[in-house]
Amino acid sequence: MQVLTLTPFYPTASNEAAGCFIAEPLRVLKEFGVESCIVPVRPFYRNRAHPNPIAPSANWVCYPCVPSGIGLASAGAFLYARLISRVRKLHQSRRIDVIHAHSALPCGHAAVLLSRELRIPCVVTVHGLDAFFTNQVHGHSGECCKRVSQFVYRSASRVICISDKVADQVMQGATAPVNTTVIYNGVDPQMFSPAGNNLAPATILSVGNLIPVKGHELLLRAFAALQQRYPNLSCEIIGDGPERSRLTRLASELNIAGRVHFLGRQSRNRVADAMRRCVVFALPSRYEGLGCVYLEAMSTEKPAIACRGQGIDEIIRHATDGWLIGPDDLPGLIDGLSQLLQNTPLRQQIGGAARRTVLQRLTLAHQAGRLAELYRECAA
Repeated sequence: MQVLTLTPFYPTASNEAAGCFIAEPLRVLKEFGVESCIVPVRPFYRNRAHPNPIAPSANWVCYPCVPSGIGLASAGAFLYARLISRVRKLHQSRRIDVIHAHSALPCGHAAVLLSRELRIPCVVTVHGLDAFFTNQVHGHSGECCKRVSQFVYRSASRVICISDKVADQVMQGATAPVNTTVIYNGVDPQMFSPAGNNLAPATILSVGNLIPVKGHELLLRAFAALQQRYPNLSCEIIGDGPERSRLTRLASELNIAGRVHFLGRQSRNRVADAMRRCVVFALPSRYEGLGCVYLEAMSTEKPAIACRGQGIDEIIRHATDGWLIGPDDLPGLIDGLSQLLQNTPLRQQIGGAARRTVLQRLTLAHQAGRLAELYRECAA
């Protein structure tokens, strides 16, 4: 089976984590008889992407569009125009069975137009809660994005959602029936393997883009409240973004700057090492379709703290294989961290159960197997 993968997210030489949730399942899909022609896309005004040698080989495409959110609604049409000749030739040389687009705009829109022109079924994956882009793009432009997204979802053979939470968002915004299927992201249990006996200094780890919705400020305030009780405790934060300077200042204001380490972007292997090194993983994000980093922490047998009302609360059972708090719940985060830090048997019990949850249903092989089955259903 041949699948054409269109994606705006894909690892690059400078950012190995970007689109790792796309690249890693593609490698495993080969074991299920699926070959992928991968086309990551970027608008013309973005810097050239240099290939990441670890990710599966891909053919990058640069397309014209109106910059910023103003042009997002029309970007898929421009991308289609850039791709149609290339995809037609590819389809003639080796038949494409399914087009799989990641995100409705621009790739999903381009995929639907390609599907209609070439009579190839297409599926679209929705990776986040902003399924219609109205949180990202406001005003008239946002309404245009919503209308195009609605067209994409009702036109696709299947809309793949990474959680029931995301599927609910799609259905609530749809103006016509949408054929949704939930396929959870998977994790590589070999890369994210347990460390065994952890003799490293006590560390709280957080991994995520440094943007307000990820809840890093809440984590810093919780850490400050615990610093006197746990004088040897440190905090590592992996990721980068517009909040970094503000969070660095906040750490200084809270007198914890010497014990909080902002590590910036890291390779996948270094993220896995950091997860093995920590005692607790915490990302109190209040806007998360699922959150692969929670699954990765769980795979390394570490208790992961997440927020209720996000996609991850479909996976984590509170105090059984993870820990759930309310969004923006500082007392709850302080209490959860305290209970886990002071109770080693509880941490080990939750960590072991978390690893078992991943191995039972949330590995890359589970994800790839479900994708392969869906591709064959759509191509039949």
